[in-house]
Amino acid sequence: MFICFSDEPTKEEKAVAKYLRFNCPTKSTNMMGHRVDYFVASKAVDCLLDSKWAKAKKGEEALFTTRESAVDYCNRLLKKQFFHRALKVMKKKPEKDVKKEKEKEKEKDKAKSDSGKEEEKKSKKDKDKKKDSEATDTKKEKNDDSPGSPKKKKDVKKKFKLEPHEDQLFLDGNEVYFWIYDPVHFKTFAMGLILVIAVIAATLFPLWPAEMRVGVYYLSVAAGCFVASILLLAVARCILFLIIWVVTGGRHHFWLLPNLTADVGFIDSFRPLYTHEYKGPRSSSKKSSSEKSDNKDSSKAQKSDSEDKSDSEKKDGDEEEDEDDNKEMEASEEAGAERQSDTDSDRREDEGSQHSNGNDFEMITREELEQHTEEEEEEDEEEQSETKPLTVQT
Repeated sequence: MFICFSDEPTKEEKAVAKYLRFNCPTKSTNMMGHRVDYFVASKAVDCLLDSKWAKAKKGEEALFTTRESAVDYCNRLLKKQFFHRALKVMKKKPEKDVKKEKEKEKEKDKAKSDSGKEEEKKSKKDKDKKKDSEATDTKKEKNDDSPGSPKKKKDVKKKFKLEPHEDQLFLDGNEVYFWIYDPVHFKTFAMGLILVIAVIAATLFPLWPAEMRVGVYYLSVAAGCFVASILLLAVARCILFLIIWVVTGGRHHFWLLPNLTADVGFIDSFRPLYTHEYKGPRSSSKKSSSEKSDNKDSSKAQKSDSEDKSDSEKKDGDEEEDEDDNKEMEASEEAGAERQSDTDSDRREDEGSQHSNGNDFEMITREELEQHTEEEEEEDEEEQSETKPLTVQT
């Protein structure tokens, strides 16, 4: 049982309905040949619980404390005919489309049966081919999932239409309600008011002061020049494109301000400044690829040289260490040989002293005589060198 309310809504109810109308998420669809906006009951209740009426003020209680209180208030709004309950009716496909779908399904079943028979006849080689094809398919799917690739189309949602419901009650859930209340938004009201004022001001142009009329005249001239310059730019860019295209034989496509006539914003229509495309033979690409390969070869050669140098340095270090070791070994061997030679010479002297003859004495005396003669010759030469400068002084 619901309490009967007066037909005229209160200010509070209008304010709540207006808040719901502009803040509750809505969608649009067709209903009995008319375009209507509808919303879901659960979202409307959530919207009311987040509103300012769900917060208690000083000395006053909150209007919406629970979901049940919000549902009761929405029932009041429904009775005041702010919105009505609707029923979703799925659209049926025509019989022709149904027949076509059935035929397609039959063809698919036949193809599957034929493919199943062929698969049974195939050998193990075919299984390997299937594995390879599956691997390629997985790679393609990964590539399709990449951010730059186009996404697959999602499943098409079933279309439906709305019809008025027999039981006009507000229930918290997935029930659908369409709006009857359509107030004017403040922004649209402000824009309309500005347009009306502008039209009235334009009609009263002869009554304006002389300074304002002169200023409007110059502004209109500047606006006309700007529009004319854009038109001239549009023509000039086409002429420039044609000249370059004819001179280069259609190889170079050069556009000045390519977005000037495109459906973009005012600033974006002047960006980028120009675009250039080359549509001739791809010789430059081959050259660049050869240059890249040469660079790669040179880098590889540099790497191999650096590795050879490092190997040679390592080898030189090892050879130096080996030479040091060899020197130490030779020094130790020489020291051992000197020791052996000393011991051998001592042994020989001992044996010579035991077995000395007259010939040995003669040999010693001869060596002494030769030493004496050499010493005498050196003394004579020194005396001669001393006497020569003395004669020069006299």
